[in-house]
Amino acid sequence: MNTGEHTAMLKIKLINLTISLILLGTIASSASAEMTEEHSTRSPQFQTVEQPLALKIGLTVGGLALISAQLWWFLFSKPKSQQAETSNGIQEVSITVDGGYSPSLVTVKRGQPVRLKFVRRDPSSCLDKVLFPDFHIAQDLALNATTPVEFTPQTVGHYQYSCGMNMFHGAIDVKE
Repeated sequence: MNTGEHTAMLKIKLINLTISLILLGTIASSASAEMTEEHSTRSPQFQTVEQPLALKIGLTVGGLALISAQLWWFLFSKPKSQQAETSNGIQEVSITVDGGYSPSLVTVKRGQPVRLKFVRRDPSSCLDKVLFPDFHIAQDLALNATTPVEFTPQTVGHYQYSCGMNMFHGAIDVKE
C-alpha cells in the first residue's frame, strides 16, 4: 500500500466516523425529546427543595475550612525537629513512637556516633519495626520499652527511616 492509498483509506475512515457521530447525535436528541415529552405529562419524580441561605453559607464555609486544613497539613506543616544532644561523645535523641515518630526529624553531626532511643507506645503491628535502609539497619521495637538504634553517619545528607510497612516516616539530617 503506497502513501496515496493510505491517505485515501484514512479519509474514508474519517468520513465514516463523522457520519456515525451525526447519526448517533440525531438518535440521542430524538430519544431525549421523547423522554422529555413523556415526563412532562406525568408529575415530576424529583422536586427541588429550597434550603435556607444560612445553611448554604455554613456548608460552604465548613467545606472550605476542611480543604484549607488538609492543604496546610500536607503542604505547609513542618515536621517536628530536634538537634541531638552529645553526651560522652555520643549524640542521643529520644523518639516517641505513637501514631508516627516524634520528633520526625533529627539533626546530627557527621562522623560522631548516634544513638536514637525509640520509645514505642503504639501497639499497632506497623510500628513494631524501624528501618534505616541507608545504614542497613532493621530494628524491632518492643512495646512500652526503650530500644536504642546506634550508627555513625560518615556522609552529610538527609536519610529517611520508616516503619516496617513504609507507612510512617522520619528523617536524619546529617550536618558537617
